[in-house]
Amino acid sequence: MARTAPINMRVEPGQQALLTKAAALVNKDRTSFILEVACREAENILLDRRLFQLDDSAFQAFEEALDRPVPMNTKLKNLLSEEFPWD
Repeated sequence: MARTAPINMRVEPGQQALLTKAAALVNKDRTSFILEVACREAENILLDRRLFQLDDSAFQAFEEALDRPVPMNTKLKNLLSEEFPWD
């Protein structure tokens, strides 16, 4: 995959040395190391917003709320009548 979007940053010399040492330990160049670690952390942050854990009673309440019919209103009706962007 061609890399076409630049990301530039300035770091302290100590930070650069730390990143260089860590990258060398896993046999990567500093740029590849930083990109891999940053993307992995970004995925973790996004997953943390999607994954949640509930105890049994909270899960039961959650399921009941999902199973309840949604009251129809004008905004919802308009939204559901729009064409999907992926169609």
